[in-house]
Amino acid sequence: MREIDVSRLTEVIARLCMEANEHLPQDVQAAIRQCRACEDWDIAQGVLDNIIENFEIADREEVPICQDTGMACVFLEIGQDVHFVGGDLREAVDEGVRRGYDKGYLRKSVVRDPVRRGNTGDNTPAMLYTEIVPGDRVTVTVGPKGFGSENMSAIRMFKPSAGLQGIKDFILETVENAGPNPCPPMVIGVGIGGTFDKAALLAKKALMRPLGSHHPDPFYAELEDEMLEKVNQLGIGPQGFGGKTTAIGLNIETLPTHIAGMPCAININCHVTRHKTEVL
Repeated sequence: MREIDVSRLTEVIARLCMEANEHLPQDVQAAIRQCRACEDWDIAQGVLDNIIENFEIADREEVPICQDTGMACVFLEIGQDVHFVGGDLREAVDEGVRRGYDKGYLRKSVVRDPVRRGNTGDNTPAMLYTEIVPGDRVTVTVGPKGFGSENMSAIRMFKPSAGLQGIKDFILETVENAGPNPCPPMVIGVGIGGTFDKAALLAKKALMRPLGSHHPDPFYAELEDEMLEKVNQLGIGPQGFGGKTTAIGLNIETLPTHIAGMPCAININCHVTRHKTEVL
């Protein structure tokens, strides 16, 4: 059994909150640059040039890439041979977010009640997702999620009779309805299977997967490529001004499901698909 003091977790999360907001992952940067090289619509070219300049400035000067520094989504893959000591895990995570958003001068966007509102003032609580895995390590991922894109997400509880075509139509319908609102070019996470809640979590976890990677099942890997191509044929383009680049990535995650259902969730992210990971 390996002991980890929760204070270490607090320190790591505080740093990852800042780094994720200031430094766009290299795979996302590369995907945007690649799309810029292939784009032939002059307005779309200009928008992509501005996007590239923006994330280069943020990276160089260590300032937030976007004014919406997001709701802190914290994923913990906890080795079953780990024992946390020194305090409450939930509070340690929130304290990390609290410190990171304060020290990094990041916008605090969380309200304490969904209906009556009222800003919590420190961007807590974090949205915490835990998973028990083999081993004695803890993998920490912080993914700040802006809500211009989160609001464009959707879930549908299909009957199995809807088939593959139902899922394809749902993806295109959701992206088309989103239009320019999620600040395209977007990244699209798709979760298929599980239950109502698990499908949504799959879709969010799909956003954390490196762009250019593929689902291990060739059937879904082919579907990822097909749907990314069809999404880009919609012509929404960067920031909605038209062009070839509506999305820079589409990742699918799957789980077994009930014989009577086929849940499908789509979690949309803007081009600022931020996430940072560290292993303890």
